[in-house]
Amino acid sequence: MTAPPDEPPDEDLSMPLPDTSPAAALHVRARDPENLTTAPSAAPSGTEADTGTESAVDAGDAVLDNPAWSSLSGHHRSLAEGNEHVLRYPEDVSPFVGVRDWGHPDVWDAILEVFGHGAEVSVSHADPLLPEGWTPVFSVPGVQLVQTSRLVPRPDEEAVELGAADSAAMNALVERTKPGPFRSRTHELGRYVGIRRDGELIAMAGERLHPAGWTEISAVAVDERHRRQGLASRLVLDVAFHIQQRGDRALMHASAANTSAIAGYEKLGFALRRRLEFGAVRTP
Repeated sequence: MTAPPDEPPDEDLSMPLPDTSPAAALHVRARDPENLTTAPSAAPSGTEADTGTESAVDAGDAVLDNPAWSSLSGHHRSLAEGNEHVLRYPEDVSPFVGVRDWGHPDVWDAILEVFGHGAEVSVSHADPLLPEGWTPVFSVPGVQLVQTSRLVPRPDEEAVELGAADSAAMNALVERTKPGPFRSRTHELGRYVGIRRDGELIAMAGERLHPAGWTEISAVAVDERHRRQGLASRLVLDVAFHIQQRGDRALMHASAANTSAIAGYEKLGFALRRRLEFGAVRTP
């Protein structure tokens, strides 16, 4: 079911919620110990046939193929923990993990150095072949959307900036709406904005990953009692406006199954760049 023509939907799985069924877990393949190469991830796409939109997307800009690493080794370096091969955010900030090169022979030891044994490690924008003893936890198909020339951002008069003092309200809204991973310090990743009614935070959106030259819009959440009012659209456009004011371009991620949200973002002026996988593995 696609969104109605007047507005995109008010719900978004910006970072897909995990499908932890055994069938989903089987997508992450066992790795041949004799083969140190990484299986290719989903090929970039963005043609008119892929998106159903008027504007094709340039599938270039390699930082978007590995946005977590670009973000953690660049804009978010002050938050990064890890080593030369693997970087992570603090647990109360984000589950995202950046890996410089999944094909490097030292990458698996580097992950163990950062996470230790028996740990769950987020994997995104890659489909690595696992060494013996490493086990898949889940894998969810997703999409990466990027702005096109059709996107016309604008500030929203009702939107207010959110910060540490709003953490409890933001997490309460996330708990009600389930837009994807959001933790007590996630707001430190960038600019977050919200809309309040009668003192209650009823909608929000903000910035997550910051690969070089780009900023991801995420945590798009609207309380169920206030949906179908275009609040998600307004906040996405507000966040995108300030992203462009800094000279960056906007991108988003969504669950491939969330077709109504994807259709809504396409109406705003985003288009599919590539299909990918979000998931997690467990260290031995």
